[in-house]
Amino acid sequence: MSNVLASWHATSSHGHSTLLSSVQSFWQSIQSFGHTYVVSTLASYDKLLIGAYLLVFIALAVYGFHRSTLVYLYFRYRDRRPEPLGRLPELPKVTVQLPLFNEMYVAPRLLDAVARIRYPRDRFEVQVLDDSTDETQEICRKKVEELCGTGLDIVYIHRTDRTGFKAGALENGLKTAKGEYVLVFDADFLPEPDVLERTIHFFSDPKVGMVQVRWEHLNRDYSRLTELQALLLDGHFVIEHTARHRSGRFFNFNGTAGIWRRSAIQDAGGWQHDTLTEDMDLSYRAQLRGWQFVYLPDVVSPAELPVEMNSFKSQQFRWAKGSIQVAKKLLPTILRSNVPFGVKLEAFFHLTNNFAYPLLFLLSLLLLPNLLVRTQHGLREVLLIDLPLFFGTTLSVCAFYITSQREIAPRSWWRVIKSLPLMMSLGIGLCINQSRAVLEALFSRESGEFVRTPKHGVKARLEKWTGKKYRAAKTIVPAIEVMTALYFAIALVLATFNGHYLSLPFLLLFFGGYAYVGMLSVYQAR
Repeated sequence: MSNVLASWHATSSHGHSTLLSSVQSFWQSIQSFGHTYVVSTLASYDKLLIGAYLLVFIALAVYGFHRSTLVYLYFRYRDRRPEPLGRLPELPKVTVQLPLFNEMYVAPRLLDAVARIRYPRDRFEVQVLDDSTDETQEICRKKVEELCGTGLDIVYIHRTDRTGFKAGALENGLKTAKGEYVLVFDADFLPEPDVLERTIHFFSDPKVGMVQVRWEHLNRDYSRLTELQALLLDGHFVIEHTARHRSGRFFNFNGTAGIWRRSAIQDAGGWQHDTLTEDMDLSYRAQLRGWQFVYLPDVVSPAELPVEMNSFKSQQFRWAKGSIQVAKKLLPTILRSNVPFGVKLEAFFHLTNNFAYPLLFLLSLLLLPNLLVRTQHGLREVLLIDLPLFFGTTLSVCAFYITSQREIAPRSWWRVIKSLPLMMSLGIGLCINQSRAVLEALFSRESGEFVRTPKHGVKARLEKWTGKKYRAAKTIVPAIEVMTALYFAIALVLATFNGHYLSLPFLLLFFGGYAYVGMLSVYQAR
């Protein structure tokens, strides 16, 4: 019996082995046919695919080179530090405007911080411009009453009609403001007590229309996401703003932590709400009218960074869409104006910088087809074409952010190097979200709703935000980001299979970026 069973087992095993071999052979044939069919199909369009790939890469390299020019301008003019023309013989009246919308977690600390600003109380007014629809109303009313009792000139202004959103609130507040100068702070800021002492005397020059201070970060170390956001913002405030200001280029008020001459606002046409970045819009209109702006990187105002991925994406979406709206609105006027060519060129790159995101997404789509049609190409082509373009887009970015950290933290700047790949991956992962913003700005005639960034009042790592009220709206974008990550997983496998090992680090940046942004968005939206 045992001999029969053994014989049956051997026969069965042989049959199974034969069947398995047949299946494997069949699958390899299908796979080979599929790969050959796809490659042959793509090969008929190889010139078109490779040409499009190179054109997109070159366009991105141009925007990368622009960052290098900003670093150059920064070093060339870094010693041209702004100084007040003189001191004002008499301190003017200043109105502090605080535009709020559903800010229950951060509004009280903002009001307390503003109350600590050192300035003569008979020349200091605070406007709480509250458009809130929730508990923030009652919280602010009580806080205003409390501060009124200390002798502070503070008024609470509530709108039920949010026409113009933040721009509308600022515009409405100006109707009754007492000050000749207007200092603006968003809800997530904590201004330093000496902010007016260090800024007001720059208005001794009658041509100065606005003074902007640098943003600092209350919760830089809260998470990896906030660390990366801080790096991105530091690059903007340390390099971009300084380079533009000191080289005589236009730069923009950042919507908060800046003080305006009231007459400059009025002369430029006032707050307008046909874009989502009313700050950038007014800034360019004022500078076209001849008003000069001052940027003070040594004067800081701390603020809270978004701690949740979807909130961060919502903020970035609004900024990207708004900048393209301003480009549509004002770039023709800027290019026709009498300002120097260098100012026009910088304004062009500044206002169109978010076009890099659709280009980056297009590059993402082109990478896999190019890998398939270029399997026969060797190392020489990669070294002569791909690597120079890759370094043209990445090295400039690295130099940009390393320089900013060297200026902020001269003893520990080198620590940022390990974060650079993560930061670049984050930028790549955002490109679907930002591309949507750019397309909406280009093809929509309406400005869209001003969606505030949720703030939770968290600073320390152990503080929780998940149980709090405000959350960003859910969209289909995270699902697309996850699918794009899977697309790049396939690209990584194919690159390994075909021996394109030099492409792997580049592909990993794309895969990691889409996977990180998409999966974290899905996880935190629960």
